[in-house]
Amino acid sequence: MSEFWIFTETGWRHVLDIKNYSLILFLIALTVPYSFKEWKKLLLLTGIFNLGCFVALLLSAYGVILIKPVLVEFLIPITVLILAMFNLFTSGKSSKGMAVNPIGFVMLFFGMVHGLEFSTYFKSGYTGNASDKIVSLLQFELGIIAAQTLFLFSVLVVGYIIYTFFRFSKRDFSLVLSSFVIGVALPMILENQIWKN
Repeated sequence: MSEFWIFTETGWRHVLDIKNYSLILFLIALTVPYSFKEWKKLLLLTGIFNLGCFVALLLSAYGVILIKPVLVEFLIPITVLILAMFNLFTSGKSSKGMAVNPIGFVMLFFGMVHGLEFSTYFKSGYTGNASDKIVSLLQFELGIIAAQTLFLFSVLVVGYIIYTFFRFSKRDFSLVLSSFVIGVALPMILENQIWKN
């Protein structure tokens, strides 16, 4: 049981680590357009994201996919920027007419990018043998999903409080937070190590 919690807690801490704020920014951008009424759609998109994340984590951990960490670190803030900009262009528009399929494929790709980043973190701390790796990966992913769920729920609660008590519209809330996310993501891209190589 203690081994189970070691990897689960590692995944949990990695998501909620303030130093890893690129993922936190991504989760904010993912959640902010939605309210509690739309939890099913948010859950679906999060599930697709985590599927892509686990597939990439698995393939990378077993050496099937090998991508330089500097490239992954460059792609992470780009996924954040794209998602936040998508929010700006679609804010206030009805999501009923939007097809989930294209967004789903994009979320799958974004999940794979983030999964590659998770794999770097996982491999740096994994010291077990190859036969136990799949179990440890599942435990690690479980911690990631649990932390993401808590964070997404927290953003929904904050949004509900702002809509209800401060009379902010969902559109304005989405615009403000998405603009903030863009403002943080852009310097991350421009100052990335990839430009120095």
